[in-house]
This record gives sequence, C-alpha cells and structure tokens, in this order.
Amino acid sequence: MQRYAITDRSMLGSTEPEREQALLAQVVQWVEAGIEWIQLREKDLAAEHMRLLARRVADRAGGSGTKLVINSMPAREALGCGADGVHLPGSTTSPGIEAALALGAIVTVSCHTLSEIEAARDAGAAAALWAPVFGKTMHGAMVQPGTGLAALQRACLAAASMPVFALGGVTTRNAPACVEAGAAGVAGIRIFQSSPVPSHAEQEWQRLKSLQ
Repeated sequence: MQRYAITDRSMLGSTEPEREQALLAQVVQWVEAGIEWIQLREKDLAAEHMRLLARRVADRAGGSGTKLVINSMPAREALGCGADGVHLPGSTTSPGIEAALALGAIVTVSCHTLSEIEAARDAGAAAALWAPVFGKTMHGAMVQPGTGLAALQRACLAAASMPVFALGGVTTRNAPACVEAGAAGVAGIRIFQSSPVPSHAEQEWQRLKSLQ
C-alpha cells in the first residue's frame, strides 16, 4: 500500500527556526524511507514564507520517487517552487481541478462525501483523501466521530480506479482494516511522525508499505 505523510511543523519544536529545521529533517527521513506522498500543509504561514518553505522541502524531495503536493497554494506557484502538484479541498469545482491539471500539476483532493469522490474522479484527480475514517478522542471523550470502514469501502467503490487514502485516526493497528476496505493507502500526520528512535518509526512505515 501507499503512504501519504502530511506535515505539521507545530508538533516539532518551540520556535519557528526549530520547527522548520525539524520539518526538513522529517522530510529527508520520509524520502529516504520511500514514502510515496508528502503533503506540505502549513496553512498559518504567509504566502511568501510558504513559498520559501516549499522550495526548501522540494529541494529535499526532488529527484526521488516521493511526490510532493502543496496545500493552500495555487498550482502555478506550487510548480514554480519545485513541487509536483497541489492538494485541494473537496469543495473545489471540477474546472478548478482541471485547471491545475492543465498546468501539469498532480492533484489530490480531500473528500468527505461520495459526491466529492465522484467529482474528483471525473475531473481526473490523482487521488482522494477520505476523512475522517476513525473518530477523534480527547481526554477519553469522542470529539469527532468517524464515518467508519463501511463508508470508506463505499468511497473506494465510487472512486473506481482513482486511489483513495484513508485519513483520520489511522494507526498502524487499524491500517490493515483500511486496506481490506479498499483503500490504496493511508494518510495522516501522527502516524508518520518520528519516534524517539528513528529506526523504529521507519520499521513501522515499512510494515505499512507491505500491507496488501
């Protein structure tokens, strides 16, 4: 199965320089581990800062088999930064997806309904991220219920040949169930964070890759 890592530098340090250096090191680790997709998702950054960070990430991912897509950036700018494409919200209309594709960008789309899956599929998106599959808990209480594995299976069937990644509460323990439901892979932030022992994290990522 394929692995789709999403960045969140806020988890990686206490100061901005620390966070960015840790994020870049994380990207290198992902690339060296053969992670198939990276989504740069740092929505709080101003446009120019985001472009600078995107270039630095692209420098580290370029020339590898890892595809880099940028969240919240126009396709032309993302390509200019050296990325492979963009990640778009499910509310993006088909013409919006098609416009990015026309520039040569790879497009992945966040989807929460079957109609969004169908629209992304028909517009030619490379992949969809279906969320949330599993519920989110805080302090033992459910704060966001998941749609469940049956809904994931319906999304995968509706997607036809377009790969669907399971997102939301996915762990190494429940990832096999996502694959059984038809997902081409799993996406997430925490599941792809490094552990205190980097080799342990890489072993888990390789275990995910081996799932069929």
